[in-house]
Amino acid sequence: MGHTKIIAKFLSILSHLLGVINLILVLYCLGCLVTGFNTSPYGEGKYLHINYPFSDNPFMNIDNNIPYIVFSFLLPLSLYAVFFWLLGGLFGVFSTAKLFTPDNLGYLKRFYLFNGFAPILSVLIGCLFVEIEMGIWLLLVLHLVLAIFSWFIAQIFKQGLQLQHEQDLFI
Repeated sequence: MGHTKIIAKFLSILSHLLGVINLILVLYCLGCLVTGFNTSPYGEGKYLHINYPFSDNPFMNIDNNIPYIVFSFLLPLSLYAVFFWLLGGLFGVFSTAKLFTPDNLGYLKRFYLFNGFAPILSVLIGCLFVEIEMGIWLLLVLHLVLAIFSWFIAQIFKQGLQLQHEQDLFI
């Protein structure tokens, strides 16, 4: 179990780091889009470069229309910041000394609820404003599989927590 805890701790730190990086990216892009700082239109204004900080080199290339920016760019980036943060919490569950705790069950519950509902809602709302590509539907299926799998694990944890309380055990 020692190797599992080490790997889980590493993956927890890595996932949290990816969540923070995604959040910083969202805030930077949002700041650039709102202020016009470090952005440059191209393709007769049809597209927009978001440049690297204090540079003229393109960092992100996006369509220059509000529905695309909101529903195909900022919303997915924001949701993936939350996803990676929750994934870090999920991996953190497996690095704790005591697995079957209410807090650990809470991490699992937040993870499966987020993966079960946030992608579906964002795609359904987004499809009212922008065209949804086939790859997005595949990602939606992947997140639903993650939600179902983490729900199964949460049910195992719930049963383990109940058994632990009944028997006054430490697992």
